[in-house]
Amino acid sequence: MQVEFRRLFFRDLGAIKDRKLRQRIESVIVEVEASNNLAELRNIKAIEGHPSYYRIRIGDYRIGIYVEENMIAFVRVLHRKEMYCYFP
Repeated sequence: MQVEFRRLFFRDLGAIKDRKLRQRIESVIVEVEASNNLAELRNIKAIEGHPSYYRIRIGDYRIGIYVEENMIAFVRVLHRKEMYCYFP
């Protein structure tokens, strides 16, 4: 799948200081790039009321993604308490 990264995603990622968490996020990105469809991804769930928006769970953090046909855009990566206030 084609992957895009939004500016907010990089800003959120820069605010995360935990190395292990950053490595886990990096492995999720590699997994998404290698997948052919959403069914192959682990820990993914649709956001209710927003048909093209999904979240991927990584411990207490969530990656917010937007899906359009064969393109996935990484939009945000936030703590679960903040995620649903700022995404989508």
